Amino acid sequence: MGDTQKKIVIGHLYPDLLNLYGDRGNIACMMERCRWRGIEAETIEFNTGDEIDFSGLDIVLLGGGSDREQAIVCKNLQKIQKDFKEYVEDGGVVIAVCGGYQLLGNYYKTEDGVIEGLHLVDIYTEQGEGRLIDNIVLQSGLTSMPVVGFENHGGRTFIGENQPFGKVLYGYGNDGESGYEGVVYKNVIGTYLHGPLLPKNPEVCDWLLKRALERKYGSAELAPLDDQEEKEANAYIYHRFVKE
Repeated sequence: MGDTQKKIVIGHLYPDLLNLYGDRGNIACMMERCRWRGIEAETIEFNTGDEIDFSGLDIVLLGGGSDREQAIVCKNLQKIQKDFKEYVEDGGVVIAVCGGYQLLGNYYKTEDGVIEGLHLVDIYTEQGEGRLIDNIVLQSGLTSMPVVGFENHGGRTFIGENQPFGKVLYGYGNDGESGYEGVVYKNVIGTYLHGPLLPKNPEVCDWLLKRALERKYGSAELAPLDDQEEKEANAYIYHRFVKE
């Protein structure tokens, strides 16, 4: 490997349980956007019971699952909570979607009891009446393009003083009332947006890659890519749901 060859290692946590909404599409997007730029990319899957060494990971994906699956995963996660917390506090990059987003927090209170969270970010979730299901469009401080996706969640997430991922232009967001969606903490993004998120939002993908490269190599110049198709898909959704 020459001096210029960089490598990103992505850890996909518990895809055996948390892959409800095509989260692998997010992995594929990150891998391809690395390869197109000549950056080597590898994904390591960690299923329930596997040992996880966070020191070897540059990006961690925590996907979505049902409440039952979240409860199972949670027991596994408690064993790695300390290592995961150290990774986050050290600037480790995390993308947590839907159920994974809820698990980042302190707890998720459901009709069947309380699911203990990872306490990685000071947020909490409580089950509400009915599900919040719709397309969703955000204005995010992390991107110049709108962020688009689909949401389907019964939980209402309260992020306190933390920075939201974006302001809701269309859809429900964290709780259907605050007008905000997701959370950003250090190099962690938690969000309800799936469908999957990254292919339609290349700037979000590149934000994650850039943070990971900066943490690992001290600098990151991401060569621009021809994102015409991605931009067209993004614009179509934006114009369909947000009236100019």
